[in-house]
Amino acid sequence: MPTVLPVSLRGSGTGHGRLVLIAVVTCTVLSLAGLLMPRWLSFLLTMAAANGLVSLGIVGLMRGGVVPFGQGMMLAAGGYAAALAYNHLGFTDALGMALIGGVAAALVAAPFAPLLSRYRGIFFAMLTLALSMVTYGLLMKLDFLGGSDGFNMGRPTLFGQQLPDGRVVYTLYVLAMVLATVMALLARIFFDSTRGLVTLAVKENELRVEYLGGSVRQAMTINFILAGFCGGIGGALAVMALGHIEPNFSFWTTSGEFVFVAILAGWQSVAAVFVASTLLEVVRSFSGAYFPNTWQLVLGIFLLLVIRFLPGGIGSLWMGKKRK
Repeated sequence: MPTVLPVSLRGSGTGHGRLVLIAVVTCTVLSLAGLLMPRWLSFLLTMAAANGLVSLGIVGLMRGGVVPFGQGMMLAAGGYAAALAYNHLGFTDALGMALIGGVAAALVAAPFAPLLSRYRGIFFAMLTLALSMVTYGLLMKLDFLGGSDGFNMGRPTLFGQQLPDGRVVYTLYVLAMVLATVMALLARIFFDSTRGLVTLAVKENELRVEYLGGSVRQAMTINFILAGFCGGIGGALAVMALGHIEPNFSFWTTSGEFVFVAILAGWQSVAAVFVASTLLEVVRSFSGAYFPNTWQLVLGIFLLLVIRFLPGGIGSLWMGKKRK
């Protein structure tokens, strides 16, 4: 049965030209700024972009009223797939490994998506957390994946070219900026499409969506698989930047950090996800340097302040004004 929705829930499919222009200019400026950045800052922003991609998938699910606490599984799936492709298949292209990571995580998510699409609230959160921790347990025990120590991967190439010693960090930084920009644009377009607006309707009233001809389970299944794809790309980027993969990628505290970023950003704005991810990396880095034993406390206080004064997340600072 075709989906029949009122005009208010139909995506226009147009009006993204200005958004694309802004995204291209921003990506270009950030890429050029990387030439002047110290290596530590380029690395920090690369990790922020990688983690932001994982949290972007969470935001897509939050728009449907559910919060996954198991995105670490997607991060690990993408990271292990990229590292295995490098070490065992000899595939070293950075862009290709990022896509391999995304596809691998989407394939991992696909079998569980129809089941998880039936659950909401704490049940959805706990099921995703359980899947992530099962993955963590398996990774700890599998010797051919390095066990608890994980394993290293070498320096990636880009379009068949070896990366010079002094340009590895910058090249990965630019790749992360480009992939984050592309995925953010695709996410925004998807959120504004008919199917993306159906997800918002699911959050408000599932029964009404079904009456209008939409499929709630289909929408949530697709969102979960897309969240896996985003998480896999983020995992591959993180592994290439770190040069190492380990089971802690799938641990529950890692998943919690991604939820932290999603809550900090809010569900309204895609750009806010990457702003929040960058803030998390900055706060964690500097609080870890100056308050090594209490940096988690600093993060907790920071989140409480945001929830108190910006309950809609960082994105509400500008998205709220647009809607008025």
